[in-house]
Amino acid sequence: MYLRTTLHLLALLLLLIGSTVAVLFSLLWETYIFTLFAGFALVGMVLRLIHYYNRHARKLMFMFNSIENGDYSFKFTRRNNTLVNVSLNRIRDLLAKARDETIEQEKYFQLILESVTTGIVIIDEHGHVVRTNCEARRLLGIDPFTHILQLSRLDERFPAVMREIAAGESRQLIGNNEQGAITLSVQASSIVRRGERFKILALTDIENELSDREIESWIRLIRVLTHEIMNSINPITSISDSLVERIDPNDNPQVRQGLETISTTAKGLISFVESYRKFTRLPAPQPTLFYVRELMESLRPLALATVPEGARPVEIRLSVEPEDLILHADRGLVSQVAINLLKNAIEATLEVPDPQIDFSATVNSREQVILTVANNGPSIPPEVADHIFIPFFTTKTGGSGVGLSLSRQIMRLHGGTLKYRPGTEGTGAVFTMTFQ
Repeated sequence: MYLRTTLHLLALLLLLIGSTVAVLFSLLWETYIFTLFAGFALVGMVLRLIHYYNRHARKLMFMFNSIENGDYSFKFTRRNNTLVNVSLNRIRDLLAKARDETIEQEKYFQLILESVTTGIVIIDEHGHVVRTNCEARRLLGIDPFTHILQLSRLDERFPAVMREIAAGESRQLIGNNEQGAITLSVQASSIVRRGERFKILALTDIENELSDREIESWIRLIRVLTHEIMNSINPITSISDSLVERIDPNDNPQVRQGLETISTTAKGLISFVESYRKFTRLPAPQPTLFYVRELMESLRPLALATVPEGARPVEIRLSVEPEDLILHADRGLVSQVAINLLKNAIEATLEVPDPQIDFSATVNSREQVILTVANNGPSIPPEVADHIFIPFFTTKTGGSGVGLSLSRQIMRLHGGTLKYRPGTEGTGAVFTMTFQ
């Protein structure tokens, strides 16, 4: 093929040279008729070469325009099996193969990007979001996410931090999304692509990690305290009971009464300590499959039974989407958490003219089951909301401060989370149970 193309070009050049020589000699010999024919032949050869050049130039321009527009469907005829057509078709095949490999590689990296548990956000120098993954959108609660100015929904400082953070730096951000408070660790890096600089932001939710460490610290502390308290109180109870039995009721009534008071107080303290020991001795969950609607309907009358006599009637509205939603978890432990949240919601709405509680269940885009208990009572003050999950913390008279911390521990054992956020317009309280 290469030889045939070379011979074709060589033949055209020889004919061009021959025509030129013929014209020159005919002019010298003054044979004008021959000169006229030789001139026509020379012009024909020149036009032939121009046509040959233009034809291949048009093919090249057509190919470049098609490639520029992303169209690789063109194919040059192989009728004459010319070298140019075969070469251009080969270039097309190589470029199409490279494009297909690039697309396949991009899909591969996109799949990895969507699979990682770290949120990834790529922004340009103007703050436009070039690419993001589902984990970043989930953490931020923003979808679609197109510009960093949208981060002002979480906190007014977020857009400025994202714009100012430099490559290699790390920042910690605290804000609120639709699911409640979030604590993010942001690490930045940069890359230059096609002459434009992009910033890559890696977002990690460290709130759960901090909560786990905090709970583990409380568990260790409670174990030590309860162990020491029980070791000290048990002998007091035993000795006081023994002395009470030995003292005659008619002798030293004050001493007997004092010993009985010591015994009663010690037993009450033991019962108090035992309530906290439950926090450190939760059984491992025994997950089973059950319908969420059935669970919620069974819990509603139990919760309503805790409404004090003479109080306003409380309405607990149930909502399950989809209706046949199934949860794989320990039903007994989940019921314990839900009942605790419903009782707290009832107590929060006792002073409300029309007390209402919304007990709902749904599933999000990540196939996570979410149970929500929302009430229309007053919101928890911010200075109190930061401590409600801490063991021993309570604002209730006679409260133990174990309920919410125990509930969060149960959700932690299920690999899930329990979060609080204020209701809309600054009223009400919303507690969210998220199961992985």
